[in-house]
Amino acid sequence: MAESNGYPTHCPQRSRSIPSTQSTTSIHVTALDGLVNVNSLFTIAVFVGLSLTTPNQRSLENKSACDSDISVAKKLLVFEVVSFSFFLFSSLVAQGLKLAINLLNSKDVDEAFRAHINIKALRFGMLGSALGSVMGCLFLMLSMVSVIEIRLGMLSCGSRATVNAVVSMIVLVTSALLVYISTAVYAFLH
Repeated sequence: MAESNGYPTHCPQRSRSIPSTQSTTSIHVTALDGLVNVNSLFTIAVFVGLSLTTPNQRSLENKSACDSDISVAKKLLVFEVVSFSFFLFSSLVAQGLKLAINLLNSKDVDEAFRAHINIKALRFGMLGSALGSVMGCLFLMLSMVSVIEIRLGMLSCGSRATVNAVVSMIVLVTSALLVYISTAVYAFLH
C-alpha cells in the first residue's frame, strides 16, 4: 500500500482540498511565539538601561570633560520608554493574533493545526508586530548609545572605548536589522 503525505493512496482524505481561507497555522503561532520571546528579552534590556540612569555619575574616562550631563540621562529615559512601548505594542499584537488563531483552532477538533483565518489580516498583523520590534530595537540602540556615554564618556570627548563600543554596536545591530527586515518583507511578499 503506497502512502502519500501520511495517508494511504486509496484514502479519501488525501484528495480533499483545503480552501484558500484556511491555512496551516502552527507555523504562524511558532513565529509569533518567537517574536514575543525576543521582545521579552529586549524588554529586560530596557529595564537594565533604566537602572543606569543615576544623576551626576562619573564616566570611566576619569576626565570631568568626558562626564555626561543630565540631558544624556533624560535622552536615555525617553529612548527607553519609547523602546519599551514599541516592544509592548509588538508583543500585544502578536499575542492577539495567537489568541485569535488558538480560538479559531478550538472550534475544529478534527483539524488541530488549521483554522479559518483571514490571511491578509494575519499577514498585516505579523508585519505590524515585526515593525514594532524593529522600531523598538532602533530606540533601544539609541538608548544604549546614551548608556555608553554615561559609563565610558561622551562621544564628543573622543574616548577610544566609547567610539569603538558605539561603532561596533551600530554596525552589528544595523546589519541584523537589515537581515530581519529583508526576511520579513520577503515572507510578506511571498
